[in-house]
Amino acid sequence: MELMVLLNALVTRLLFVLHSLIGVWRVTAVKKEPKYWLLALLNLLLCLETGLTLKFKQGRGYKWFSPAIFLYLICIVPSLWLLEIHHGTQYCGNEPGAVQVNVSNPDFNQSRDSSHGSEGTGHHIIQTAKVLVNQLSTICETVWTLALHQTFLLLLVVGRWLLPIGVEITRDQLSQLLLMFVGTAADILEFASETLDIEDVRKNYALINAILAVWTWSMLQFPLDLAVQHIGCKPAASTRRIPSLLLCRYSAELWNIGVSLFIQDGPFFIVRSILMGHFRIFNQMLVFFTAKNILVVTLQLYRLAVITIDFRATILQKSRKGEVSCCPCEPYEASTHANTDQDTEIKEFVAFPPKEESQAPSEDQ
Repeated sequence: MELMVLLNALVTRLLFVLHSLIGVWRVTAVKKEPKYWLLALLNLLLCLETGLTLKFKQGRGYKWFSPAIFLYLICIVPSLWLLEIHHGTQYCGNEPGAVQVNVSNPDFNQSRDSSHGSEGTGHHIIQTAKVLVNQLSTICETVWTLALHQTFLLLLVVGRWLLPIGVEITRDQLSQLLLMFVGTAADILEFASETLDIEDVRKNYALINAILAVWTWSMLQFPLDLAVQHIGCKPAASTRRIPSLLLCRYSAELWNIGVSLFIQDGPFFIVRSILMGHFRIFNQMLVFFTAKNILVVTLQLYRLAVITIDFRATILQKSRKGEVSCCPCEPYEASTHANTDQDTEIKEFVAFPPKEESQAPSEDQ
């Protein structure tokens, strides 16, 4: 096992555990009930996954799926749910995000004066840490929650970058995936912060739960790597049906379209439409992002139509030449013993060719 692979695998999971523990600490501090420390037990799943990955995969990732990212979601999402549902009433000053250590604090000055001895340095560090923790505790709850949301999404991207990749995914594919995750994380953060900050939404407990449910659903795309990987298909008879051929050639594009329509932009559009249509909640940003979701969904449907037309034209061209290919890189001649039902299906799929049947459509078309 390479040392860097082992180090990256352990450091990344350690960051996940630490961030999850910070979220549990904030829930315990807000709720003022020690029983919420039981949420920290969820990290045992991540520890178990770490041991299994190091033993069976030598620290490297899996194909199409990242168990570490998925278990990190399980560890941190319950804490963020509790913080958002609570949405405390702690007052925020003019500069809620500023963390300033009060050097005039008697304990701090006393620790500085006692630092002349050999034991004074250690005492000074401990007292300084206590003062810093106290100052952090005075930051208002809403700022803490937003900071956890921001660091959570940043850590998802950075963690996916640091996690060792498997043999099935290349570095070029990983770079594409990370760029997609950055844009996705920004959209998800905007959705959560923009909708949950509306005063009328905060007064409706059921609406808060619905928004958090959609937010959680949108997070499930991060453990998956299907957006940059094509499904490998062999020129077997079982893969020559039309849906299989379509999925084989355009697997990554179809996954991107599916994520946008059913996991991200589609659900976001539905939630924002309900806020404006049913609850009569309007503001400039809500209208803008609703229009943006409409545009993205429309473009994705247009992209799906383009893919279908291109695929149909390719099938028509291949059927006239007597060959059917699964992927552009894997053409093969049609067998003389091809299944009659499969040939019939292809003919039905291209039953409405262009007007000039004598000429096959060009690649530009």
